[in-house]
Amino acid sequence: MTIRVVLADDQPLIRAGLRLVIDGTPDVIVAGEAGTGAQAVQLTRQLRPDVVVMDIRMPGMDGIEATQTITAESPDTRVIMLTTFDDDGNVYASLRAGASGFLVKDMALEDILSAVHVVAAGDALIAPSVTRRLIAEFAERPQPRLRPRELTGVTAREREVLTLAGRGLSNAEIAAHLHISPGTAKAHIASLLTKLGARDRVQLVIAAYDAGLVSPLQDDR
Repeated sequence: MTIRVVLADDQPLIRAGLRLVIDGTPDVIVAGEAGTGAQAVQLTRQLRPDVVVMDIRMPGMDGIEATQTITAESPDTRVIMLTTFDDDGNVYASLRAGASGFLVKDMALEDILSAVHVVAAGDALIAPSVTRRLIAEFAERPQPRLRPRELTGVTAREREVLTLAGRGLSNAEIAAHLHISPGTAKAHIASLLTKLGARDRVQLVIAAYDAGLVSPLQDDR
């Protein structure tokens, strides 16, 4: 299967570098390029790509707003955010908007290409432990006080699993913690994805935070 990608960045050199790597890969093609968030939304409507590689900061409609629109209109399209982690406080907001993860712009282009494959396969881009550190970083910044999310239809056991997933534990670690099999832990995760309408594990972490099950600064296991 060929993975169709839209590149959205207001810097032509960034897009050119990504296109150079992608053009040398037989199973990935660049379906289109956009220099603004609005163009990315329009191209996604027209082309229905598998993955959009989206810069956060673009003129007019930024990457976060564009991502929110794309994930709402095209649930099968995955979005990878491009950001500068050290100074960009919008990464958490981009994940809440529906992005499947984020990349740092100074990563090797080959690593970005590898991430495209991971996300296109339906997996979250960010490993659970990295997700936990990411949310902890941005939780230190001022955030609006929101009413805790209600977990309608989630069983007591699933709440336990969601809490542990929110702390960044893998399926194997969740299984060991709850004295269940890894297969059972995986099944609980799959059930939670369905019940909470989450696209991937990253959004389960956010759901655990929104529900008040785990503090983003928790690191206890």
